Amino acid sequence: MSDVGRLEIRFAHVADAAVIAHIHMASRAATMPYLPPQKRSHDQVARWAGGVLLTSCRTWVAVRDGEILGYAALEGDMLEHLYLRPDVRRQGIGTLLLDEVRRHSPDGVSLHVFQQNTDARAFYELHGFTVLDTNDGHRNMENLPDMTLRWTPDAAR
Repeated sequence: MSDVGRLEIRFAHVADAAVIAHIHMASRAATMPYLPPQKRSHDQVARWAGGVLLTSCRTWVAVRDGEILGYAALEGDMLEHLYLRPDVRRQGIGTLLLDEVRRHSPDGVSLHVFQQNTDARAFYELHGFTVLDTNDGHRNMENLPDMTLRWTPDAAR
């Protein structure tokens, strides 16, 4: 177990886009092997992170010793992304990022998760999220069955 005490959660900056892109790509490859191979280059994903993600979402990064280890992006009350470097999973970093998102979402948080992503589903269930609906995949670009999960402060009590 790593020392999460030295971990800082801060708002992401445009200068973080390249690292966010790396984390996004590495995490998806390591934790979701059922996804089609990534067709976009690191530079393309970094441009998306800087030009779309950071402009449309409130985005936080988890930083330890100057190194970004993960990020979470919230658009309205929808958690669009929560990704960690694969080598720092299961150390409490995702929980700290999720806690930050929830602090900024007083009425609750929703998210979509692939039905096949059992690790993520278990993580969110552990943190009080419940299933709102399931879907055959027509609403995501991967066309994979997904589900909507929701956390509300009242449900956590």
